[in-house]
Amino acid sequence: MGMKMDTIFLDDFVDGGIIRESSFRKKVKSINWESYKDKDVLIKGCASVEVPTWAYMIITVKLSSFAKKILFGEPCSAVKIL
Repeated sequence: MGMKMDTIFLDDFVDGGIIRESSFRKKVKSINWESYKDKDVLIKGCASVEVPTWAYMIITVKLSSFAKKILFGEPCSAVKIL
């Protein structure tokens, strides 16, 4: 892809082998979303566990207020969301 971007790894949200909504939301609240201001951000598509659709949606909504561009997937084949 050739561009520099920050990456959000969904494995960082795993709690006890799954993504639990309560701990996921707690972690989301603790993130300084402003640190993504005017950046290209990749939400990495592969995780060690199944990722619920709502998890992608919550992260995308949070990023949409700050990121210049939001992409999903793998760096070599990312899909632009915003």
